[in-house]
Amino acid sequence: MYFKRLYDLRIDNDLTQQQVADYLLCNRQVYARYERGLREIPVSMLIKLADFYKTSVDYILGRTNNPKTNQ
Repeated sequence: MYFKRLYDLRIDNDLTQQQVADYLLCNRQVYARYERGLREIPVSMLIKLADFYKTSVDYILGRTNNPKTNQ
């Protein structure tokens, strides 16, 4: 599954793949594969990304178009 929202969130926040990978404590190539959908994203990484971007996992997964969290 391709996660265009990961790319969009990263670009909207003026971040590089390396910066996001550093936050996730993973290799840049691994993060790039997550972003392109070439590698499945572990749930723990999805949660960290949602917290990082202050959005919901459902938004990242494309289950909602509302980027705001329900908190």
